[in-house]
Amino acid sequence: HLGNARSTVVYDLLYRLLKENYPKVTYVRNITDIDDKINAAAIERKISIQELTSEVREEFNSDMIELCNLQPDIEPSALDNIVDIIKLIELLVARKHAYVSNGHVYFSVKSYENYGKLSGRKIEDMLQGVRIDVAEDKESPEDFVLWKPAKETDDDSSKFNSPWGLGRPGWHIECSLMSTKYLGKDFDIHGGGADLKFPHHENEIAQSCAAFPDSKYAKYWVHNGFLTVNGEKMSKSLGNFITVKELLQQGVKGRCLRLILLSTHYRKPLDYNFKILEESRKIITRYDRILDDYEALNIAEHKLPDEFLLPLLDDLNISKSLAYLHDLSKEIYNDNAIEKIKDFKKIYNFLGLEKKVKEEIPLDILTLAKEIQTARAAKDYAKADEIRAKITALNYNINYTKSGEIEVEKK
Repeated sequence: HLGNARSTVVYDLLYRLLKENYPKVTYVRNITDIDDKINAAAIERKISIQELTSEVREEFNSDMIELCNLQPDIEPSALDNIVDIIKLIELLVARKHAYVSNGHVYFSVKSYENYGKLSGRKIEDMLQGVRIDVAEDKESPEDFVLWKPAKETDDDSSKFNSPWGLGRPGWHIECSLMSTKYLGKDFDIHGGGADLKFPHHENEIAQSCAAFPDSKYAKYWVHNGFLTVNGEKMSKSLGNFITVKELLQQGVKGRCLRLILLSTHYRKPLDYNFKILEESRKIITRYDRILDDYEALNIAEHKLPDEFLLPLLDDLNISKSLAYLHDLSKEIYNDNAIEKIKDFKKIYNFLGLEKKVKEEIPLDILTLAKEIQTARAAKDYAKADEIRAKITALNYNINYTKSGEIEVEKK
Protein backbone atom coordinates (compact mmCIF):
# COMPACT_ATOMS: atom_id res chain seq x y z
CA HIS A 1 0.00 0.00 0.00
CA LEU A 2 0.95 3.65 -0.23
CA GLY A 3 2.30 3.77 3.33
CA ASN A 4 4.76 0.97 2.61
CA ALA A 5 5.63 2.66 -0.69
CA ARG A 6 6.73 5.74 1.24
CA SER A 7 9.35 3.69 3.07
CA THR A 8 10.76 2.30 -0.17
CA VAL A 9 11.03 5.75 -1.76
CA VAL A 10 12.63 7.30 1.34
CA TYR A 11 15.30 4.62 1.49
CA ASP A 12 15.80 4.76 -2.26
CA LEU A 13 16.64 8.45 -1.86
CA LEU A 14 19.06 7.59 0.95
CA TYR A 15 20.63 4.89 -1.24
CA ARG A 16 21.11 7.35 -4.11
CA LEU A 17 22.65 9.91 -1.74
CA LEU A 18 25.07 7.40 -0.24
CA LYS A 19 26.10 6.18 -3.70
CA GLU A 20 26.78 9.78 -4.67
CA ASN A 21 29.21 10.18 -1.76
CA TYR A 22 30.72 6.75 -1.11
CA PRO A 23 32.43 4.34 -3.53
CA LYS A 24 30.86 1.15 -2.16
CA VAL A 25 27.33 0.96 -0.77
CA THR A 26 25.39 -2.26 -0.20
CA TYR A 27 21.63 -1.87 0.05
CA VAL A 28 19.73 -4.89 1.39
CA ARG A 29 15.93 -4.86 1.29
CA ASN A 30 14.66 -8.11 2.73
CA ILE A 31 11.40 -9.91 2.02
CA THR A 32 9.77 -11.41 5.12
CA ASP A 33 7.65 -13.95 3.28
CA ILE A 34 6.79 -16.21 6.21
CA ASP A 35 4.22 -15.09 8.76
CA ASP A 36 0.75 -15.92 10.07
CA LYS A 37 -1.10 -13.55 7.70
CA ILE A 38 0.66 -15.00 4.66
CA ASN A 39 -0.08 -18.51 5.87
CA ALA A 40 -3.77 -17.70 6.43
CA ALA A 41 -4.10 -16.06 3.00
CA ALA A 42 -2.47 -19.05 1.29
CA ILE A 43 -4.84 -21.45 3.07
CA GLU A 44 -7.84 -19.34 2.08
CA ARG A 45 -6.80 -19.34 -1.58
CA LYS A 46 -5.73 -22.98 -1.46
CA ILE A 47 -2.24 -22.28 -2.79
CA SER A 48 1.23 -22.70 -1.28
CA ILE A 49 2.90 -19.81 0.52
CA GLN A 50 5.61 -19.99 -2.16
CA GLU A 51 3.00 -19.40 -4.89
CA LEU A 52 1.39 -16.58 -2.95
CA THR A 53 4.62 -14.76 -2.11
CA SER A 54 5.90 -15.16 -5.68
CA GLU A 55 2.73 -13.51 -6.95
CA VAL A 56 2.88 -10.68 -4.41
CA ARG A 57 6.60 -10.16 -5.01
CA GLU A 58 5.99 -9.78 -8.75
CA GLU A 59 3.38 -7.08 -8.06
CA PHE A 60 5.73 -5.40 -5.60
CA ASN A 61 8.57 -5.37 -8.15
CA SER A 62 6.25 -3.79 -10.72
CA ASP A 63 5.32 -1.09 -8.21
CA MET A 64 8.99 -0.41 -7.47
CA ILE A 65 9.72 0.06 -11.17
CA GLU A 66 6.79 2.46 -11.55
CA LEU A 67 7.98 4.43 -8.52
CA CYS A 68 11.43 4.69 -10.15
CA ASN A 69 13.20 3.00 -7.24
CA LEU A 70 16.64 1.57 -7.90
CA GLN A 71 17.06 -2.16 -7.47
CA PRO A 72 18.68 -3.00 -4.09
CA ASP A 73 22.02 -4.77 -4.27
CA ILE A 74 20.54 -7.75 -2.41
CA GLU A 75 16.88 -8.67 -1.89
CA PRO A 76 16.84 -11.87 0.20
CA SER A 77 13.74 -13.66 1.43
CA ALA A 78 13.03 -15.61 4.61
CA LEU A 79 11.95 -18.64 2.58
CA ASP A 80 15.42 -18.83 1.03
CA ASN A 81 17.13 -18.61 4.43
CA ILE A 82 15.26 -21.09 6.63
CA VAL A 83 18.34 -23.22 7.37
CA ASP A 84 20.35 -20.22 8.58
CA ILE A 85 17.42 -18.85 10.59
CA ILE A 86 17.22 -22.16 12.46
CA LYS A 87 20.99 -22.04 13.11
CA LEU A 88 20.66 -18.55 14.59
CA ILE A 89 17.86 -19.71 16.90
CA GLU A 90 20.03 -22.67 17.97
CA LEU A 91 22.84 -20.24 18.81
CA LEU A 92 20.51 -18.15 20.99
CA VAL A 93 19.35 -21.28 22.82
CA ALA A 94 22.97 -22.36 23.35
CA ARG A 95 23.83 -18.92 24.76
CA LYS A 96 20.89 -19.14 27.21
CA HIS A 97 19.07 -16.21 25.62
CA ALA A 98 16.26 -18.44 24.35
CA TYR A 99 14.38 -21.44 25.67
CA VAL A 100 12.26 -24.26 24.26
CA SER A 101 8.70 -24.75 25.51
CA ASN A 102 6.05 -27.06 24.01
CA GLY A 103 7.49 -26.86 20.50
CA HIS A 104 7.95 -23.08 20.72
CA VAL A 105 11.26 -21.29 21.09
CA TYR A 106 11.07 -17.97 22.94
CA PHE A 107 13.61 -15.19 23.40
CA SER A 108 14.12 -14.37 27.06
CA VAL A 109 13.92 -10.58 27.19
CA LYS A 110 15.32 -10.41 30.74
CA SER A 111 18.43 -12.28 29.59
CA TYR A 112 19.48 -9.27 27.50
CA GLU A 113 20.33 -6.39 29.83
CA ASN A 114 20.24 -3.65 27.17
CA TYR A 115 16.71 -4.40 26.03
CA GLY A 116 14.86 -1.13 25.42
CA LYS A 117 17.88 1.00 24.47
CA LEU A 118 16.42 1.95 21.07
CA SER A 119 12.91 2.86 22.20
CA GLY A 120 13.93 4.07 25.65
CA ARG A 121 11.41 1.76 27.29
CA LYS A 122 12.00 -0.27 30.43
CA ILE A 123 10.62 -3.80 30.65
CA GLU A 124 8.21 -2.90 33.47
CA ASP A 125 6.92 0.05 31.42
CA MET A 126 6.36 -2.16 28.39
CA LEU A 127 3.91 -4.32 30.27
CA GLN A 128 1.66 -1.33 31.00
CA GLY A 129 -0.89 -0.43 28.32
CA VAL A 130 0.61 -2.76 25.74
CA ARG A 131 -1.18 -5.83 24.45
CA ILE A 132 1.18 -8.76 25.01
CA ASP A 133 0.40 -12.35 24.13
CA VAL A 134 0.56 -14.10 27.50
CA ALA A 135 0.97 -17.77 26.66
CA GLU A 136 1.13 -20.45 29.32
CA ASP A 137 4.39 -21.78 27.93
CA LYS A 138 6.23 -18.45 28.32
CA GLU A 139 8.54 -17.87 31.26
CA SER A 140 7.69 -14.15 31.20
CA PRO A 141 4.91 -12.28 29.37
CA GLU A 142 7.35 -9.97 27.53
CA ASP A 143 9.23 -12.86 25.91
CA PHE A 144 8.68 -13.17 22.17
CA VAL A 145 8.61 -16.11 19.81
CA LEU A 146 11.54 -17.20 17.65
CA TRP A 147 9.97 -20.45 16.43
CA LYS A 148 6.37 -21.58 16.52
CA PRO A 149 5.08 -25.14 16.00
CA ALA A 150 2.95 -25.97 12.99
CA LYS A 151 -0.79 -26.49 13.38
CA GLU A 152 -2.71 -29.36 11.82
CA THR A 153 -4.63 -26.86 9.70
CA ASP A 154 -1.44 -25.31 8.28
CA ASP A 155 -0.54 -25.99 4.68
CA ASP A 156 2.49 -28.25 4.25
CA SER A 157 4.29 -25.45 2.38
CA SER A 158 4.49 -23.46 5.63
CA LYS A 159 5.95 -26.30 7.70
CA PHE A 160 9.71 -26.59 8.05
CA ASN A 161 11.79 -29.22 9.85
CA SER A 162 13.70 -28.03 12.90
CA PRO A 163 15.24 -29.46 16.09
CA TRP A 164 11.97 -28.47 17.81
CA GLY A 165 9.66 -30.16 15.31
CA LEU A 166 7.74 -28.89 12.29
CA GLY A 167 7.04 -25.19 12.38
CA ARG A 168 8.07 -21.78 11.11
CA PRO A 169 10.16 -18.85 12.37
CA GLY A 170 8.89 -15.67 13.98
CA TRP A 171 9.06 -12.38 12.10
CA HIS A 172 11.74 -10.73 14.24
CA ILE A 173 14.33 -13.50 13.86
CA GLU A 174 13.91 -13.52 10.07
CA CYS A 175 15.10 -9.90 9.91
CA SER A 176 18.00 -10.43 12.33
CA LEU A 177 19.30 -13.31 10.25
CA MET A 178 19.04 -11.59 6.89
CA SER A 179 20.58 -8.31 8.06
CA THR A 180 23.59 -9.94 9.75
CA LYS A 181 24.05 -12.53 7.00
CA TYR A 182 24.18 -10.06 4.13
CA LEU A 183 25.61 -6.95 5.83
CA GLY A 184 27.69 -8.46 8.62
CA LYS A 185 27.26 -8.42 12.38
CA ASP A 186 28.01 -4.68 12.44
CA PHE A 187 26.69 -2.40 9.73
CA ASP A 188 25.91 1.26 9.26
CA ILE A 189 22.21 1.99 8.75
CA HIS A 190 18.96 0.18 9.49
CA GLY A 191 15.67 1.69 8.36
CA GLY A 192 11.93 1.16 8.54
CA GLY A 193 8.62 2.74 9.43
CA ALA A 194 8.20 4.49 12.79
CA ASP A 195 5.74 1.79 13.84
CA LEU A 196 8.55 -0.79 13.68
CA LYS A 197 10.74 0.91 16.28
CA PHE A 198 9.03 -1.03 19.05
CA PRO A 199 8.82 -3.91 19.37
CA HIS A 200 10.21 -5.14 16.03
CA HIS A 201 13.50 -3.23 15.83
CA GLU A 202 14.00 -3.48 19.57
CA ASN A 203 13.68 -7.25 19.27
CA GLU A 204 16.08 -7.33 16.32
CA ILE A 205 18.75 -5.59 18.38
CA ALA A 206 18.23 -7.95 21.32
CA GLN A 207 18.43 -11.10 19.20
CA SER A 208 21.42 -9.99 17.15
CA CYS A 209 23.51 -8.61 20.02
CA ALA A 210 22.65 -11.60 22.23
CA ALA A 211 23.76 -13.99 19.49
CA PHE A 212 26.93 -11.99 18.73
CA PRO A 213 28.08 -10.33 22.00
CA ASP A 214 30.77 -8.24 20.30
CA SER A 215 28.25 -6.77 17.86
CA LYS A 216 26.75 -3.28 18.04
CA TYR A 217 24.37 -4.30 15.20
CA ALA A 218 23.31 -1.08 13.38
CA LYS A 219 25.16 2.19 14.04
CA TYR A 220 22.26 4.40 12.94
CA TRP A 221 18.51 3.89 12.90
CA VAL A 222 16.27 5.73 10.43
CA HIS A 223 12.50 5.68 10.93
CA ASN A 224 10.10 7.29 8.46
CA GLY A 225 6.79 8.82 9.54
CA PHE A 226 3.25 7.64 8.91
CA LEU A 227 1.12 8.32 5.85
CA THR A 228 -2.49 9.44 6.20
CA VAL A 229 -5.24 9.86 3.59
CA ASN A 230 -7.25 13.09 3.75
CA GLY A 231 -6.12 13.52 7.33
CA GLU A 232 -7.18 10.06 8.48
CA LYS A 233 -5.20 6.91 9.19
CA MET A 234 -5.28 4.61 6.19
CA SER A 235 -7.29 1.46 6.89
CA LYS A 236 -9.58 -0.95 5.08
CA SER A 237 -12.36 -0.32 7.61
CA LEU A 238 -12.43 3.39 6.70
CA GLY A 239 -12.47 2.58 2.99
CA ASN A 240 -9.38 4.71 2.32
CA PHE A 241 -6.85 1.90 1.93
CA ILE A 242 -4.89 2.77 -1.23
CA THR A 243 -2.37 0.67 -3.14
CA VAL A 244 0.16 1.85 -5.70
CA LYS A 245 -1.37 -0.48 -8.28
CA GLU A 246 -4.83 1.06 -7.83
CA LEU A 247 -3.49 4.58 -8.30
CA LEU A 248 -1.54 3.57 -11.41
CA GLN A 249 -4.69 2.00 -12.85
CA GLN A 250 -6.47 5.31 -12.23
CA GLY A 251 -3.90 7.01 -14.46
CA VAL A 252 -1.65 8.48 -11.78
CA LYS A 253 1.97 8.49 -12.95
CA GLY A 254 4.50 6.69 -10.82
CA ARG A 255 6.73 9.77 -10.95
CA CYS A 256 3.92 11.90 -9.50
CA LEU A 257 3.54 9.46 -6.62
CA ARG A 258 7.29 9.49 -6.12
CA LEU A 259 7.36 13.28 -5.88
CA ILE A 260 4.51 13.20 -3.34
CA LEU A 261 6.32 10.61 -1.22
CA LEU A 262 9.50 12.71 -1.34
CA SER A 263 7.78 16.03 -0.66
CA THR A 264 7.86 15.92 3.16
CA HIS A 265 10.78 15.28 5.50
CA TYR A 266 10.97 11.54 6.04
CA ARG A 267 10.38 11.71 9.82
CA LYS A 268 7.26 13.86 9.54
CA PRO A 269 3.73 12.57 8.83
CA LEU A 270 2.64 12.83 5.20
CA ASP A 271 -0.98 13.32 4.15
CA TYR A 272 -2.06 12.04 0.74
CA ASN A 273 -4.95 14.02 -0.75
CA PHE A 274 -6.30 15.31 -4.04
CA LYS A 275 -4.63 18.70 -3.64
CA ILE A 276 -1.13 17.27 -3.25
CA LEU A 277 -1.75 14.89 -6.17
CA GLU A 278 -2.79 17.73 -8.50
CA GLU A 279 0.15 19.83 -7.37
CA SER A 280 2.61 17.02 -8.09
CA ARG A 281 1.09 16.53 -11.56
CA LYS A 282 1.55 20.21 -12.37
CA ILE A 283 5.15 20.18 -11.13
CA ILE A 284 6.12 17.07 -13.09
CA THR A 285 4.51 18.47 -16.26
CA ARG A 286 6.28 21.82 -15.88
CA TYR A 287 9.66 20.27 -15.11
CA ASP A 288 9.34 17.85 -18.03
CA ARG A 289 8.71 20.78 -20.38
CA ILE A 290 11.86 22.51 -19.20
CA LEU A 291 13.92 19.47 -20.21
CA ASP A 292 12.07 18.52 -23.40
CA ASP A 293 14.61 20.39 -25.53
CA TYR A 294 17.59 19.01 -23.62
CA GLU A 295 17.14 15.23 -23.80
CA ALA A 296 20.55 14.89 -25.48
CA LEU A 297 22.32 17.15 -22.98
CA ASN A 298 25.16 15.13 -21.43
CA ILE A 299 25.37 15.52 -17.66
CA ALA A 300 27.36 12.36 -16.89
CA GLU A 301 30.32 14.30 -15.46
CA HIS A 302 28.26 17.16 -14.05
CA LYS A 303 28.20 17.41 -10.26
CA LEU A 304 25.16 18.01 -8.09
CA PRO A 305 25.18 21.64 -6.89
CA ASP A 306 25.98 22.16 -3.21
CA GLU A 307 22.79 24.18 -2.72
CA PHE A 308 20.86 20.97 -3.42
CA LEU A 309 23.23 18.40 -1.96
CA LEU A 310 24.13 19.93 1.41
CA PRO A 311 20.56 19.98 2.80
CA LEU A 312 20.20 16.29 1.92
CA LEU A 313 23.38 15.56 3.83
CA ASP A 314 21.70 17.14 6.86
CA ASP A 315 19.27 14.33 7.80
CA LEU A 316 17.74 14.22 4.31
CA ASN A 317 16.33 17.75 4.44
CA ILE A 318 14.41 17.18 1.20
CA SER A 319 12.15 20.23 1.65
CA LYS A 320 15.09 22.62 1.33
CA SER A 321 16.51 20.69 -1.62
CA LEU A 322 13.17 20.67 -3.46
CA ALA A 323 12.80 24.40 -2.79
CA TYR A 324 16.16 24.94 -4.50
CA LEU A 325 14.99 22.88 -7.49
CA HIS A 326 11.83 25.01 -7.68
CA ASP A 327 13.84 28.25 -7.59
CA LEU A 328 16.16 26.89 -10.25
CA SER A 329 13.21 26.09 -12.52
CA LYS A 330 12.06 29.73 -12.33
CA GLU A 331 15.56 31.00 -13.06
CA ILE A 332 15.77 28.81 -16.17
CA TYR A 333 12.58 30.37 -17.55
CA ASN A 334 14.23 33.78 -17.29
CA ASP A 335 17.75 32.73 -18.21
CA ASN A 336 18.54 29.64 -20.31
CA ALA A 337 22.13 29.45 -19.03
CA ILE A 338 23.41 25.99 -19.92
CA GLU A 339 25.05 25.43 -16.51
CA LYS A 340 21.74 26.03 -14.75
CA ILE A 341 20.00 23.62 -17.10
CA LYS A 342 22.68 21.02 -16.37
CA ASP A 343 22.16 21.56 -12.65
CA PHE A 344 18.42 21.16 -13.06
CA LYS A 345 18.68 17.99 -15.15
CA LYS A 346 21.25 16.46 -12.80
CA ILE A 347 18.99 17.04 -9.79
CA TYR A 348 15.87 15.82 -11.59
CA ASN A 349 17.63 12.62 -12.63
CA PHE A 350 19.17 12.12 -9.19
CA LEU A 351 15.71 12.27 -7.60
CA GLY A 352 14.48 9.60 -10.03
CA LEU A 353 11.92 11.96 -11.56
CA GLU A 354 13.22 12.13 -15.12
CA LYS A 355 11.41 10.74 -18.12
CA LYS A 356 12.99 7.40 -18.88
CA VAL A 357 13.08 5.02 -21.77
CA LYS A 358 11.95 2.53 -19.14
CA GLU A 359 8.50 4.10 -19.13
CA GLU A 360 8.00 2.96 -22.72
CA ILE A 361 9.23 -0.57 -22.02
CA PRO A 362 6.54 -3.13 -21.10
CA LEU A 363 6.41 -4.01 -17.42
CA ASP A 364 7.01 -7.71 -18.07
CA ILE A 365 10.34 -6.84 -19.75
CA LEU A 366 11.34 -4.56 -16.87
CA THR A 367 10.45 -7.28 -14.39
CA LEU A 368 12.72 -9.71 -16.26
CA ALA A 369 15.50 -7.11 -16.18
CA LYS A 370 15.08 -6.82 -12.42
CA GLU A 371 15.40 -10.60 -12.13
CA ILE A 372 18.77 -10.32 -13.89
CA GLN A 373 19.99 -7.94 -11.17
CA THR A 374 18.73 -10.30 -8.48
CA ALA A 375 20.49 -13.26 -10.11
CA ARG A 376 23.75 -11.32 -10.52
CA ALA A 377 23.61 -10.18 -6.88
CA ALA A 378 23.28 -13.84 -5.91
CA LYS A 379 26.20 -14.68 -8.26
CA ASP A 380 23.84 -16.92 -10.25
CA TYR A 381 25.28 -15.79 -13.57
CA ALA A 382 23.89 -18.75 -15.50
CA LYS A 383 20.36 -17.71 -14.54
CA ALA A 384 21.14 -14.06 -15.37
CA ASP A 385 22.34 -15.08 -18.85
CA GLU A 386 19.24 -17.20 -19.36
CA ILE A 387 16.94 -14.28 -18.53
CA ARG A 388 18.99 -11.93 -20.70
CA ALA A 389 18.56 -14.32 -23.63
CA LYS A 390 14.79 -14.21 -23.11
CA ILE A 391 14.80 -10.40 -23.22
CA THR A 392 17.02 -10.35 -26.31
CA ALA A 393 14.68 -12.78 -28.07
CA LEU A 394 11.85 -10.29 -27.44
CA ASN A 395 13.81 -7.56 -29.32
CA TYR A 396 15.18 -5.63 -26.35
CA ASN A 397 18.79 -4.89 -25.45
CA ILE A 398 20.26 -5.01 -21.94
CA ASN A 399 23.04 -2.57 -21.05
CA TYR A 400 25.04 -2.37 -17.81
CA THR A 401 26.01 1.05 -16.49
CA LYS A 402 29.28 1.75 -14.65
CA SER A 403 27.39 1.67 -11.35
CA GLY A 404 26.09 -1.83 -12.13
CA GLU A 405 22.53 -0.81 -12.93
CA ILE A 406 20.69 -2.29 -15.90
CA GLU A 407 19.22 -0.27 -18.76
CA VAL A 408 16.69 -1.70 -21.20
CA GLU A 409 16.17 -0.38 -24.72
CA LYS A 410 14.22 -1.43 -27.78
CA LYS A 411 16.38 -2.89 -30.58
